[in-house]
Amino acid sequence: MNASKKWMRYLVPGFIFQSVVIGGGYGTGAEIAQYFGVKGMMGGILGMIVTTIVWAVLCAVTFEFVRVFRTFDYNSMMGQLLGKAGVLYEICYVVLMLIVLGVINATAGEMIADLTGMNPWIGIIVLAVGISALVIKGTETIEKVLSFWSYVLYAVYLLFMIIVFVKFGSNVSAEFAKGQVESGWFVSGLQYAFYNLGIVPALLYTMRDVKDRKEAVTCGLLAGAIGVIPALLLLLAMGCDLAAASAAEVPVTVIFHMLDMRWLYILFEIVLFGTLIETGAGFIKAVDDRIEISYAKAGNIVPTWMRPTITITAVVIGICISTFGLTGLIAKGYGTVSWGFLAIYVIPMLTIGVYKISKSGK
Repeated sequence: MNASKKWMRYLVPGFIFQSVVIGGGYGTGAEIAQYFGVKGMMGGILGMIVTTIVWAVLCAVTFEFVRVFRTFDYNSMMGQLLGKAGVLYEICYVVLMLIVLGVINATAGEMIADLTGMNPWIGIIVLAVGISALVIKGTETIEKVLSFWSYVLYAVYLLFMIIVFVKFGSNVSAEFAKGQVESGWFVSGLQYAFYNLGIVPALLYTMRDVKDRKEAVTCGLLAGAIGVIPALLLLLAMGCDLAAASAAEVPVTVIFHMLDMRWLYILFEIVLFGTLIETGAGFIKAVDDRIEISYAKAGNIVPTWMRPTITITAVVIGICISTFGLTGLIAKGYGTVSWGFLAIYVIPMLTIGVYKISKSGK
């Protein structure tokens, strides 16, 4: 294997983690505002450091656990970790998936309405078709598309950041100068980390070719860092008017109204729409993998209709949930489910999981 391909094997899990975690609230700035922006610029950055450490450590341990026990879907992984109690994780994961599908559908509708003036349902329908097509195509297509789109995302984010700093660098510097650190930044960083760790099952298939502990741990540490970089860039950009951005339903619109650059806004929205499709596809694929692997282990042939049925059912339910609105879904849904993942996944993986890895001798 040449050097470039080896490095790609290290980076792909991080790219896919970032692609799935970015979601609707992340990409629009809603999650960044609610978990970090309201804590002040310095408080938000401190919270992100907490998130990065938790993501990196948990991904590293989880990837090594998956490598050792060859558990490439969340049902196998949690069964190996918790036995029959692993079903509790599945309940939390499905709840999180449905909340996220609701968030990305609500976001897609708002984006299309704001960008074109068309009915929000146009955006929701396009999103549904994109997610369904990607999941039905399968693992190889998802891996290629999500990795490629990460490069596109970073390119547009960097362009966005450069323009923001050129035009409003003094505003961002003034936010830093305040040194504002609101209470609760540590807990917010933990909460944001915990509920997003629920998507790690969407990455397990990327561990199939990992050869040793060094590779698994490196993939995990890089995933934590890669996942948080776009969030940090967006928080810094919000520094041009942090108070207004943190109070807005869709914070990035505040920034773009200040920039008054329609072409950049359109480019950003196109890239964001692609990340919404990736997020939905990543979540649904994990459920599909869980069911198809269970069929295969039982010696049954997976019906050709199963993947499309799972995908379409999940998409339709997500559309129904989206009627609750973006802010409500993020504030009420994510905050609650994050503690479930702490109890069912984070603590067990860092205790039972580490113990089992150490006893495996692999």
